[in-house]
Amino acid sequence: MIERIIILDGADPAAFFGTNNSNMHLIKSLYPKLRIIARGNVMKVIGDEMELIAFEEKIQEMELYCQEYNVLAEEAILKIVKGNNGISPAKQDNLIIYGMNGRPILARTENQQKLVQAFVENDMLFAVGPAGSGKTYTAIALAVKALKNKEMRRIILSRPAVEAGEKLGFLPGDMKDKIDPYLQPLYDALEDMIPALKLKEHIENKIIQIAPLAFMRGRTLNDAVVVLDEAQNTTIQQIKMFLTRLGTNAKMIITGDITQIDLPPSQTSGLIHAMKILKDISGIAQIEFGKKDIVRHKLVQRIVEAYEKAPLNLR
Repeated sequence: MIERIIILDGADPAAFFGTNNSNMHLIKSLYPKLRIIARGNVMKVIGDEMELIAFEEKIQEMELYCQEYNVLAEEAILKIVKGNNGISPAKQDNLIIYGMNGRPILARTENQQKLVQAFVENDMLFAVGPAGSGKTYTAIALAVKALKNKEMRRIILSRPAVEAGEKLGFLPGDMKDKIDPYLQPLYDALEDMIPALKLKEHIENKIIQIAPLAFMRGRTLNDAVVVLDEAQNTTIQQIKMFLTRLGTNAKMIITGDITQIDLPPSQTSGLIHAMKILKDISGIAQIEFGKKDIVRHKLVQRIVEAYEKAPLNLR
């Protein structure tokens, strides 16, 4: 009898062990000759050496499956243990990654697909278009994919903390409490793609960093996918500062909607300026999303169209 310690590094323990440890109960029933004790992301296994070697191999397959699909169904466990082929879900066209509970996250429109391809071919991308067209969501999905595939070591997400009707000083709490509402859309997207415990761990270990644009000054961003959202609200100086943070083995995606600029009328949007002066530089791609790319509720497209048609002086 020997003892082995198995640590689940890649998979989320909650997804791996299942609701009320249902997956763990199934695994124990499939290996009655082994004594298996699980706590957190650690399993202690006691039993015959040959049985343990076979068990470790199957657990590794289950962990890789759970890491990719963010779910481990009983059917998948049974097929892995029995050595059946074809356990992976059929690959879907334009798949980026699998989100929570195995939900496929796809490049659903032509311009989203262009963004995915441009990410492969360029180190800097500008993606501009109306609300709901999936610019930021697709950008974050690409960043998560690069992290999961170990192509990058970090994800850095940023937004300018520009006030749109409500002053920062009037909001309750300390500076973090005041800034977090501006960054919440970035957290929302990540929570769709990464299990909660894994996301918390990545944020605590600074593998995923979410910060206001002002916090980027003075940094060199290496080995990272860096996403700047709401870039239409940057000044020329701010976006220049951000773009020059690009380090080795890094990619940047800059997203924004030039119809929703919250800067004072006297200031030029840094996004518009940057796209004009950088449009012919090799290694930089620009993707312009339109109304046909809107993938939120069908009313969002109608709202965008109504505002486009409305006279500017309408009261």
